[in-house]
Amino acid sequence: MNTQEIRQKYLEFCQRNGHAIIERAPLILHNDPTTLFTGSGMQPLLPYLLGQDHPQGTKLADSQTCLRAQDIEDVGDNRHTTFFEMLGNWSMGEYFKRQQIEWFFEFLTEIVGLDPNKIYVSCFIGDEKNNIPRDDEAAQIWQEVFAKKGVEAKIVELDSAENGDKLGMQGGRIFFYNDKENWWSRGGGIDSTPIGDPCGPDSEVFYDFGEQHHDASFGQAHPASDSGRFMEIGNQVFMQYRRLDDGSFEPLKRKNVDFGGGLERIAAAAIDSPDVFKISLLWPIIKKLESLSGKEYATHTASMRVIADHLRAAVFLAVDGCVPSNKEQGYVMRRLLRRAIRYSFDLGIEQNFLEEVVPVIADLYEADFPEVKENREQIIAVLVKEEKAFRQTLRKGLRQMQHYIDDGLTGEELFMLYDTFGFPVELSTEEAYKQGIKLSDNWRAEFDAKMDEQRQRSKTARKGQFSGGLEGHDPIHLKYHTATHLLGAALRKVLNAPDLQQHGSNITSERLRFDFNHDKLTPEEKQAVEDQVNAWIDADLPVSFAVYPTDEALKMGAIGAFGERYGDKVKVYSIGEGDNVVSFEVCGGPHVEHTGVLAEGGKRFKITKEESSSAGIRRIKAVLS
Repeated sequence: MNTQEIRQKYLEFCQRNGHAIIERAPLILHNDPTTLFTGSGMQPLLPYLLGQDHPQGTKLADSQTCLRAQDIEDVGDNRHTTFFEMLGNWSMGEYFKRQQIEWFFEFLTEIVGLDPNKIYVSCFIGDEKNNIPRDDEAAQIWQEVFAKKGVEAKIVELDSAENGDKLGMQGGRIFFYNDKENWWSRGGGIDSTPIGDPCGPDSEVFYDFGEQHHDASFGQAHPASDSGRFMEIGNQVFMQYRRLDDGSFEPLKRKNVDFGGGLERIAAAAIDSPDVFKISLLWPIIKKLESLSGKEYATHTASMRVIADHLRAAVFLAVDGCVPSNKEQGYVMRRLLRRAIRYSFDLGIEQNFLEEVVPVIADLYEADFPEVKENREQIIAVLVKEEKAFRQTLRKGLRQMQHYIDDGLTGEELFMLYDTFGFPVELSTEEAYKQGIKLSDNWRAEFDAKMDEQRQRSKTARKGQFSGGLEGHDPIHLKYHTATHLLGAALRKVLNAPDLQQHGSNITSERLRFDFNHDKLTPEEKQAVEDQVNAWIDADLPVSFAVYPTDEALKMGAIGAFGERYGDKVKVYSIGEGDNVVSFEVCGGPHVEHTGVLAEGGKRFKITKEESSSAGIRRIKAVLS
């Protein structure tokens, strides 16, 4: 069974078991300021796991495309990718541990055909200090499902991964670990669980590729080790507690299940190979690179892995409306493309090659993701344009590198080559070694320090919220959220631009930010937009919402964000009523109840800045002051 078939079989399996199959969310959640990208399958669903009602019900499933740019330096080994798909299913107050564990085990063994003798699991060991018991319920269910396959499932307590490195397997199949490994909350471990939040134990599932893949330098083998023998292929989060104001935990009345399984990793297990790049969604890209370069994967493994992963990520960023730029998501996209192009030099490919590789990637996805087929030519054009521009930059970078090499490379200079020209540090140091001076004694520490600085600058993650583009749910955030809808409506009206679309928004307690497709505004246009928003605020228009079938909502004229895809039903917010509806937009909310509250304390809507965000995209920042 290839990767595409596993995805399809999973969705069919979930549908047979009563789940509504929902559309994937885009890689860029335009209304979510907490992260640059959709980094997990549960991220778009978190508002519903925290209590909101989902338009499609309480049992949901999907295959969610994800991107984790923080993994970029790890790409090159046999299992790390920046782009991946998460198979997911969720229960909001419906089934719980037994049904979830039995279903997933059935899917792995009966549908995918994995050998149950190669499946291992972990559960939560409990926390005496916080009066949270060991998750014997999950462990017992696991023992039962294994027993039905004739597999004895001995329970072993390892507590920490470090203990596991010392103690090893001890004949176990079910392993109890502490909250660093088997507890879910938005804050991480038990003690960092936010007050008022749901949380709970999780149960991870691992595939055993065999002792021959164990790296003994990691210590003894066990599932939570990074030694190479085991690969996590799925995680079941059981939200069954809530943290109280005094720091203690109480059982939730409505218990939720959040399951995420790595499609690529399950597919690797299905072919019994720890190398995820040999699955059917990646291997054709590798074969194309072999054909173009005349080199073999076996001798240029890391370079081909980086190129295949990075181009796949860039393709889906382009599918979801992202373009290379020097800011935020566009900057990450540019980094991915430049790293891929730079690694192509290691294969001897010094001519433009994306025009030949990108169609291979599109071919792999367009049957299952119509948006890939719909945007195929645009995707190719965007990526090829960036490649041509970067090859000119490369010439400048190589000259700059030579200047540094002549004087002796420092870590800060290596970072500049990496950050400005997209040169991976290992290639820069390799070139320096080839030419013989030397590197500064502390070049690695200097480079790592600059990388840490960049990561801190890049982080837009704020602990807590994953909904609506809001930093929080305080009254000021709701006011700015409603003001954002008024701003979009005013831009369309004043500029006579009905096709103007939102390309991103970000709301904090100090201001709103709104990205849209248009040319630069004149001072007169900005003033007219301000005046229109304030007129609607002064009119004290009502704000309400209703849930509609998606097709019906769009036929009625509901506006959505660029790149967003929706399920069968959507929530639509209206500002105004009757013949005076000024805004009618697909949105998860929340908002104020009437626009007049935006003027409380004598405040007025004011545009503070209007600038370019990326090619063809403008950005407005505005305040209520």
